[in-house]
Parts: sequence; structure tokens; C-alpha cells
Amino acid sequence: MSELDGSALGGRVKRYAQVTSTVGGLAARLAGERYLGMKVDKDAHAAQLRAALGGLKGPLMKVAQILSTIPDALPPEYANELAGLQADAPSMGWLFVKRRMRAELGADWQSSFSQFDKEAISAASLGQVHQAVSQDGKKLAVKLQYPDMSSAIDADLNQLKLAFSVYERFDSAISTNDIYRELSERLREELDYQREAQNMKLYQNMLRDETCVNVPHSYPELSTSRLLAMNWVEGQKLMAFLETNPSQEMRNQIAMNMFRVWYVPFYYYGVIHGDPHLGNYSITDEGHINLMDFGSIRLFRPDFVGGVIDLYRALRDGDDALAVHAYEKWGFHGLDKEAIDVLNVWAGFIYAPLLEDKVRPIQQVRSGNVGRELAGKVHSELKRIGGIKPPAEFVLMDRAAVGLGSVFMHLNAEVNWHQAFHELIDDFDTDALAKRQEEAALAAGLPAELLVR
Repeated sequence: MSELDGSALGGRVKRYAQVTSTVGGLAARLAGERYLGMKVDKDAHAAQLRAALGGLKGPLMKVAQILSTIPDALPPEYANELAGLQADAPSMGWLFVKRRMRAELGADWQSSFSQFDKEAISAASLGQVHQAVSQDGKKLAVKLQYPDMSSAIDADLNQLKLAFSVYERFDSAISTNDIYRELSERLREELDYQREAQNMKLYQNMLRDETCVNVPHSYPELSTSRLLAMNWVEGQKLMAFLETNPSQEMRNQIAMNMFRVWYVPFYYYGVIHGDPHLGNYSITDEGHINLMDFGSIRLFRPDFVGGVIDLYRALRDGDDALAVHAYEKWGFHGLDKEAIDVLNVWAGFIYAPLLEDKVRPIQQVRSGNVGRELAGKVHSELKRIGGIKPPAEFVLMDRAAVGLGSVFMHLNAEVNWHQAFHELIDDFDTDALAKRQEEAALAAGLPAELLVR
């Protein structure tokens, strides 16, 4: 082991100790608050946890980002702090970049580019992105994975299991076993950049008829399982775009474009992009969507997609039997009428914009507090009736819906969501979706076992 490797390992051990201490401190504080009446400064402790995770990077930081978007998975003080990890993770320096690029493309790696910027343009949980120019003059985005991510993932997931066990010790409303398994599988997939290149090809296929989106293509000769080179797409991040004060018409169009970019793949192919946070896309001057990250992708059983539509119809028509059937299609089991009624409260909130055939904002009350308060009430009711075990598929589906809702609120968009939804589902057929899904997945080179989950 080189001195540099030993230094990196030592730093990682130190950071794990810091995270373990911080997570353990969270357990002690929650216990003290609950049983001893001790006052907990959650804001200060949440800031410590964010600092520890931000330095650690890796899958655990990614999990923190995910948990920050799932309603009521963490106290709001922690969710708010961890959400910041999506936007401002610290990047690694040039010496690190040169060493990593040499490991992926060989000692002469710089000859593959006519230009390679030393400073990263963005940094996240698993890697960072540099701007470069190919030898034939093409502008590139080069995504470089941090070192030792595959060997670190087990340790990171053990930390997540600890956090979940702490959570369930004090709150029995939601069983986290399947959530943990789902997050583990998706995180392992995100470490494979060749898999991400296949996902990119899948999205090029699924969205080929949508003029509102730009999907980049990869450069296999400049890519490996831990390095992904793709063509550069020009655009602004959403918040920067909103600072230009676009018209209401443009805001509405961007919202419609986002809606179709996320839900054409879901309702036509059973595929969801599970990570609509602000770093994974940009906006062109025409209001088109540049979709740039394809690590967090999931294929769903056609029956699951049918269940999403069945639940909409059940809520619209007040059909309790159809609601039970829909939840069973999703993978919920053993739900009694009381549990169904509680779940329908949350479902009614999520589906509300689709149920009204009129132009409206995504929420009638333009505040995230409404959803948070409702989630808290639903959570309390689930705990009272003994808790539930959400199916694994629910994790990314709920994450995508909540994340997009947040985007639409930022846009202050006013759209007829009902009509946009019906354009996608009126000709829905489970067998047709299954056939399209198989053809698109195999054309992208994705593993066949994905189709039989």
C-alpha cells in the first residue's frame, strides 16, 4: 500500500469514527428526549451530521440525500441539513483527479483530450464532473468516481442499518427492512458507470419522440465502470433560470416538460428516474430539459404501474375495493380497512392535482408545510394501528413524486395536471407496456433479470 493509499484509508477510518459517533449521539439524544424529558438541540446535531457525511462522501452521503427527500423519514431539522448535501458537496483536488484518471485510462490519459479542466464543475456523493474537450473538438462532461467506493459501500450500508435500527427503536410506524434492501440495490447499481451508460441509452430510446428533452450520449472509448464521458449539454440549473424571471407561460411549459420527461418512461415503459433533485438536470433557453444523471433508475413490474392507475381511479370513484386491489398490486399485504383509510389520506394528497380537471398549482396552498403536516398525521395514525411494511418499489416512486412536486412548487406552475395525466394513461395496457419495456431494455443492453423483478 502506498503512503497516499494509507493516508486515504486512515482518513476514511477517522471519518467513519466521526459518523459512527454522530449517529450514536443521535440515538442517545432521541432516547434522552423521549424517556428523560431532556431538551435536544436538533439543529446543532443535524449540522454535525451533515458535516460528517459531507466529508465522508460515498454511498452513506447518497443515502442521506435520499432520506432528506422522503417525507417524515427524518426529523425536519435533519432532513433540511442533509438536503444541502445535494448542492454543495466539496470536490477533490487536481492531484486526486490525475491519480484517478491514470487508474482508469492509463498513464497517457491526457492524450485522449485536447483540454481537461482541473477544477470540477460539480461534486456529489459518488463522484465529480469535469469539463473537457475531445481530440476531435467535442465538448465533454467527464464524470469521475471517487476511489474505493465499491469497497466502502458495505461499511456505509452498515451505518445506514444502524440509523434505521435507531429509527425503528423509537418509532414503529414504518418497517424499514424492504426500504433498506431497495436502497442497497440501487446504490450498488449507481457505482457502475457502464450500467449508467446503458440507462442513458434506454432513456434515448424511451424519449426519442419527445422534443422537450435532451439526453446526452456516452463515449465508450473514454469511459470505464468508474469513469463516464458524455457530450456536454448547455443549460442553467433551475434556481439560476428562475432568477432570470421567466414568464408564467415559460414556467408552465417547463413544468409540463418535466412532467413528460419523468412520466412518459413510467407509464409507457415502467421506468422511473428516481432522483429529480436540482443537480440532475438543467434548463435550456427554450425551456427544454437536459437530463444528465442516469444512476438512480428503476424498472417496475407492469402490474405495479397498473396499480398506480387503479388507485387513481379508486380515489376518483370512491371505490374502496379497487383501492385494496391497487395496494395489493403495489406489494402491500395484510392491510385492513383502517390501514387502507390511513394510506388513502396520503394518496389523496399526492393524487389531488390529477383528480381536478382544471388549471391549478401542484398544491392549492403554496407551502411545503401542508404536506409535511399531513405526512405527520398519517405517520401518527400508522403508528397507532401497528405500523406498515412499504413494498420496496415504493421508495423511488414516492421519492420521484415528492421531488417533482417540489420542482413544480419552485416554478409556481399552474397546469391542468389532470389532462396531462390522462394523455399518458387513457390507452394504458399492461401487456403492451411489458412488450415495450422488454424491447427497450434489451436494446439498451440492460440485464434481462431486471424484467422479472
